[in-house]
Amino acid sequence: MHIILLKFGDNKSSAPQFMEAHNAWIAKGLADGIFQCVGSLDVGGGFILAHGEEKKSLLQRVMEDPFVENNVVTAEVHQVDVKRTTPELAHLAEER
Repeated sequence: MHIILLKFGDNKSSAPQFMEAHNAWIAKGLADGIFQCVGSLDVGGGFILAHGEEKKSLLQRVMEDPFVENNVVTAEVHQVDVKRTTPELAHLAEER
């Protein structure tokens, strides 16, 4: 599992220009079954919980985010070794 942190970059003011394309990118990640949860950070920016894709492929996917491509945000990708979950989230502890 990976946690992706999207922190505002130098081109933050251009976010409205790329919002539709960014939202389409998120929708594709959800439809592909890779993005499990997407949301906003209280300090600004956003996060994505991703599962089911190797890190190299996930990094490529992240680099294709229009917000990342246009420096609206910078992305940090952190791999997480899930040890315990609630029964509803048990799939996050499984390797794919």
